[in-house]
Amino acid sequence: MNNATANGLPPGRRAIDIVNAGLSKRYRRERRFRLYGISAILASLLFLSFLFGSIISKGYTAFQQTFIRLDIFFDPAILSQESLTTANYPGVVKQSLRQMFPEVTTRQDKRMLYGMVSNDAAFQVRKLVLDSPEMIGQTLPIWVAADDDIDMLMKGHFDLDVPESERRINDVQLAWVDRLQQENRVEKRFNRTFFTAGDSREPEQAGILGAVMGSFYTLLVTLLLSFPIGIASAVYLEEFAPKNRWTDLIEVNINNLAAVPSIVFGLLGLAVFLNFFGLPRSAPLVGGLVLTLMTLPTIIIASRASLQSVPPSIREAALGIGASKMQMVTHHVLPLALPGILTGTIIGMARALGESAPLLMIGMVAFIVDIPGGLTDSATVLPVQIFLWADSPERAFVERTSAATIVLLAFLIVMNATAVILRKKFERRW
Repeated sequence: MNNATANGLPPGRRAIDIVNAGLSKRYRRERRFRLYGISAILASLLFLSFLFGSIISKGYTAFQQTFIRLDIFFDPAILSQESLTTANYPGVVKQSLRQMFPEVTTRQDKRMLYGMVSNDAAFQVRKLVLDSPEMIGQTLPIWVAADDDIDMLMKGHFDLDVPESERRINDVQLAWVDRLQQENRVEKRFNRTFFTAGDSREPEQAGILGAVMGSFYTLLVTLLLSFPIGIASAVYLEEFAPKNRWTDLIEVNINNLAAVPSIVFGLLGLAVFLNFFGLPRSAPLVGGLVLTLMTLPTIIIASRASLQSVPPSIREAALGIGASKMQMVTHHVLPLALPGILTGTIIGMARALGESAPLLMIGMVAFIVDIPGGLTDSATVLPVQIFLWADSPERAFVERTSAATIVLLAFLIVMNATAVILRKKFERRW
């Protein structure tokens, strides 16, 4: 009897042959699994590229604005009132347009002509006169923002091949725009208004500064509350709390709160902070309190994981040389765990920056024109501003929605990149 028969193997087959056959099958499964993983990654990158490409292609034009050059005559007959603050500045702008197109005589055509420039032009002229009253009586070239329809036309967002009845710009206005272009009176410039103004009903005057400042104040309140409370809670639970059923219950609840839908925290803020405590509605203070409740579980969990990553030998060495438990935590454990804690905090703040559902419940969906100057001023945040613009019917708000999304994504990318850099720079491997 040969060795194969003695070992219970079929005649003519050796153990090494069976092992090799199994190995080749295992290697094929591993290659298939690797192929599936690479395919999943490539598909994810493809969808992500499509998403980013779609947002950027729709929103990059919002960073430019069309301007029209008007030869403004600061007519003393119009600006000769005792108070220049109440002068008829829209009349000055309209007079300039009539002088440029003297053939326009009917009321309807005049209305269309006046609508080619933004109504902010009158406020621009008013500011110039108030700053330099000596320009009254002079004729000066002034670049004013074009109306949103003219802006969309110059950016190529209107299909001119469709019938006139299906366009927001008729043939008469197209002729006027062509004439202005021939006279070099139309120009596209960087849209500073988008970054320096608050919200507006007129797309060409709408900006994100109010929403950005609202997000800043809201995140400031969130950081000032959630960071110290989250670290203190994590340190107590990990280093000082006794291990019993009560601490187990607290840990389970913290882990559950991290998975609670964000709108539930909005309902809690509505019931507690607004209805019970009577805090101001649509204020960054209330928004920060709500986002603090939502962010705390994330910071606590990340901080506890960072504290657990510190080797026990550090604690034992500190206690062995006579340090108290508080000194051991504050002087040795906490500094070593701080990079991970900061990473978890930044990730939690990035999540808070992108939230809109809980803030909708506390009234931060209101139309806010003014730039907030404090924690109790009415304000909105960038995700809610995007939500408001996405619901607007004007075509110009579509590009501003995408542009604001680009700005929000840029902030989120910067915050997450900062978390990665901090982890790579300060992380210690034991």
